[in-house]
Amino acid sequence: MKYYLLSFLLLLTGLKPAEAQLRSPEEFLGYPLGSKFTPHYKVLEYFKYLGSAHKNIKIQKYGKTYEGRELLVAIVSAKENMDNLEGVRKQNLSLSNAEGLSSANKLAIKAKQPAILWLSYNVHGNEASSTETALKMLFTLAEAKTVNIQNWLKNTVVIIDPCLNPDGRERYLNFFGSTIGIQPNPDPLSREHIEPWPGGRSNHYYFDLNRDWAWQSQIETQQRLDLYQDWMPEVHVDFHEQSYNEPYYFAPAAEPIHQDITPWQRNFQITVGKNNAKYFDKNGWQYFTKEQFDLLYPSYGDTYPLYNGAIGMTYEQGGIGAGLAVTTIDGDTLTLKDRIAHHFTTGMATLETVSTYADQLVEEFGKYFEKGVTAPPGVYKSYVIKAQNKYRQQKMANLLKKNRIQFAYGLDKEYTGYSYENKKIQRFKGERNDLVINLNQPRAILANVLMEPQTAVSDSNTYDITAWALPYAYGLPAFATQEAVKGLFPAPEEKIELFPVVDRPYAWIFPWRSMNDAQVLISLQNENIKVRIAEEPFTIAERKFEIGSLLVYRTENEKLVPALAAKMAAIEKKWKQAFYPAASGFVDRGKDFGSSAYRVLTKPKVAIVSGPESSSQSVGQLWHFMEQELNYPVSMIALRNIDNLNLNKINVLILPDGAYPVEMMDKLEDWIKIGGRLILMEDAIQSVTDSKLFEVRKKEVFKEEEVLVNPALYANRNTMDLSDAIPGAIFKVHLDHSHPLAIGLGAYYYALKTDDHIYSPLNKGWNVGLFKPDSYVAGVAGKTVMKTLNSGMTLGVQSLGKGAIIYIGTDVLFRSFWENGKQLFLNALFLVD
Repeated sequence: MKYYLLSFLLLLTGLKPAEAQLRSPEEFLGYPLGSKFTPHYKVLEYFKYLGSAHKNIKIQKYGKTYEGRELLVAIVSAKENMDNLEGVRKQNLSLSNAEGLSSANKLAIKAKQPAILWLSYNVHGNEASSTETALKMLFTLAEAKTVNIQNWLKNTVVIIDPCLNPDGRERYLNFFGSTIGIQPNPDPLSREHIEPWPGGRSNHYYFDLNRDWAWQSQIETQQRLDLYQDWMPEVHVDFHEQSYNEPYYFAPAAEPIHQDITPWQRNFQITVGKNNAKYFDKNGWQYFTKEQFDLLYPSYGDTYPLYNGAIGMTYEQGGIGAGLAVTTIDGDTLTLKDRIAHHFTTGMATLETVSTYADQLVEEFGKYFEKGVTAPPGVYKSYVIKAQNKYRQQKMANLLKKNRIQFAYGLDKEYTGYSYENKKIQRFKGERNDLVINLNQPRAILANVLMEPQTAVSDSNTYDITAWALPYAYGLPAFATQEAVKGLFPAPEEKIELFPVVDRPYAWIFPWRSMNDAQVLISLQNENIKVRIAEEPFTIAERKFEIGSLLVYRTENEKLVPALAAKMAAIEKKWKQAFYPAASGFVDRGKDFGSSAYRVLTKPKVAIVSGPESSSQSVGQLWHFMEQELNYPVSMIALRNIDNLNLNKINVLILPDGAYPVEMMDKLEDWIKIGGRLILMEDAIQSVTDSKLFEVRKKEVFKEEEVLVNPALYANRNTMDLSDAIPGAIFKVHLDHSHPLAIGLGAYYYALKTDDHIYSPLNKGWNVGLFKPDSYVAGVAGKTVMKTLNSGMTLGVQSLGKGAIIYIGTDVLFRSFWENGKQLFLNALFLVD
C-alpha cells in the first residue's frame, strides 16, 4: 500500500522514483568517501547509476584503455540545457570554427549559450584523491540542493571525466591494498607510502598522459581528444596531486607563460584564483599561486586547452604517496578526506566563477578563433614543410589533422623564409608536394606554438622542455615565412614510378627511409627471405640508389623459399611498396652485386631490460614503440637474467635510460663477441664509462676558475643553478652519413637534449653523431651547459668480436613524438652490424 501511495505522490509531482532520492556515494558504495579508495569498476557503476537515475545527467562512453578498462564522462547541467544538449554542443563548436560571428549571432549566443566546463580527474594514477572527488562532485551537481547550484547549472554545462588513467590508478590501488594494515599507518617510512617500480603515475606503457595532449601517442589520449574536440570547452581544469608536504596550488600560473596566451586568459586565471582563495581563506587552508607550474610546453592539460581558446588550469593537492593518512613534514596528519575536501572546494568554486562569467567566457571564446582567422599571432604567417621524406611528412600531416590544424599542399614560385636547417633568412623554391600551413585559420595559435622555430621564454626556470618545433622533431627541411602563403591543392601528388618489366630479376631493390620500409623488411624476414643492405651507393640504368638501399637476391632465396616471386609480389601489395627489378648483378657505377659491400642483414631477436634500474619512461617508450608502432615481438627481461643470454633466442639487447652496475655489463662480453648487439640508451652509457670492455668515456670538461665578485643572495636560491640548466633544448648532430646508423636521417639529426651528458670521440669505433660549436638550435640551455655541449660524441658504434655496442646518448623516442628519432632507432635495430 505504501509503494502505491509513493508512486501516486511521485506522479503528482512529476518526479521519477530514482530522482526522488538519489543515493549518495556513501550509500551506494557502502563506505564513507575517504575511508578507502574506490576501484574503477565501482566508479563506473556509480556514474552509470546516476546517469540512469537522473534525467539531467548523460553518461557518454568514449573508449577503453590498453588494459581494456572503460573510459567515460558524465555531462550534467540544468534541464533546459540537457534537453537541447546537442544544439548546445554544435553552437559551441561553431564558435571554435569561427562560424556565425555576425552581430546578430553574437547576441543570440550571449543570451542562450551556456559555457562548457570540463573537469578532468586522475590523469596520474597514483594521484588518487581526484577520482574520489569526482564521485562527490557529480552527486552534488545531480542533487542540486541549493539555489546557487541550480543557477550555476543554468549557465554551465559541466563535463566530468572521473579518471583519465584507470590502468595506472588500478596499479596504485592494487599496491596500496596489498600493503596497508588494519589501520592506515601515517609514518612516511611505512611501506604503504613507498611505491615499487614503475609506480602508478603512468599508463600501461608507462607514459605520462599529462604530457601527451598535443602528441596523442596513447590510446587514452586519442579517444579523449576526439571527444574534447567535439565539445571544445571554454574552461578546462586538470586535478592533480603533488608531494604531500606541499600546500594546495591553483591558478594563476607561474612564468614562463607563452606569449600567445591572451590577456583575457591570463586575467581570468586570476579571477578564478581569487574565488578559490576566498573559500580556502574561510577554512584556513594553505595554498599558493604563481609558482612552479608554468604555461609553456603545449602538451599539458592546462596549456593544450589554453592554446585551443579555453581557460586551462591545473589544480595540485598535496598527496602523492599519502595513502589514507600521512604525517607531513610540519607534523600534521593529511588524510584522504582532507584531499577530497580541498579538490571538491576548488571544483565548486570554479563552477561558481564560470557560471558568473559565462556570457563573457562564450564571447571571448568566439573572439579567440575569429582572431586566428583575421589576425594570427607571431612574426610568421605561414609554414612550409618540404617533402624530403614523404613518410615523415605524412606523419606530421596526421598529427596536424588530430589537432584540427588546417593545411594544404603545393607552391608554384620562389619565396623568402627562415630556414629551420640554416637558421637564416633565404630564398626557397616552392614545389608541388610542399605542405603549407597558413595561419589565417581558427587554430592559428596552436599551429604557431607547435611550429615556431624558437619559443620565447621569459623565465628559464621552467617545468618542462622549452623546444619542440615539429620540423626538428620530424627531421624535415622547413621554412617559416612572413607572407601569408596558401597551398594550392588539398592532397599531395602521388607519383607512380615506372620500373622496367623483368621476368626473372637478379635482385629486387627497395629503399630504407621510413617505418613503412621497416615493415617491408620485417615481412620479408618473417618469410625467411634474406635481405642485404648496400653499404655504398650504386647506379643502374641511370637510376641512383643510395647507401642503405635493401636488396633481395633471387637465386640465393628461391632455393630456400618456395614461390619466392609470388611472396615478393604479395609483400609489395600489402605495404604499397614497389620493388625495383634489377636484371643483372652488373651495375653501371659502384660495386657489383657480388661484392662484400652488400651484406646480409640479421633478423633481430630483441629483449629490453625492464626493472628498477631502468627509467620507467624509457622502458615504456621502447615497449610501446615495439608493440604498438612496429608490431614486433620483444621480450621484457630483468637485469639479473642478462648474463645467461642465448644468442639463438636474443641477439639484440636494449638497455633503456637508467643506472646499471658495471659488473653486470661486463658479463655481456662473451655474448657480444659471438654476435650480440647491445644498444645503450642515454644514461645507460654513463654506467659503463669506467669499464675496460666499453670504449666510451665521459668528455672531460675543464672549468675556468671564476673570481667571486658578487656573493650569492639567499633570495636568488631558486635560480642560482640556471647556468647548468637544460630543461629541454634542440641541438643538431653532425652525422657520418656513410654509417648505417645515420641512413635516412637527412642532413642532420636534431636531438632533444634534457641533460648535458656528452662523450669523448671513440678511439676504436665509429663516431656517427657529433656535437660541434654550431650545434645549438633552440630552447633553454645554460651557459655552462652550452660550453659542455659544444663538442663531443652522442651517437657511436663500437665493434667487439662479431658483435657491436651501439651508444645512443639522446632520447630518440621522446614521448613518442620525436619521429626522426624513430628512424635512428630502426637503424640501430635492423641495420647496424
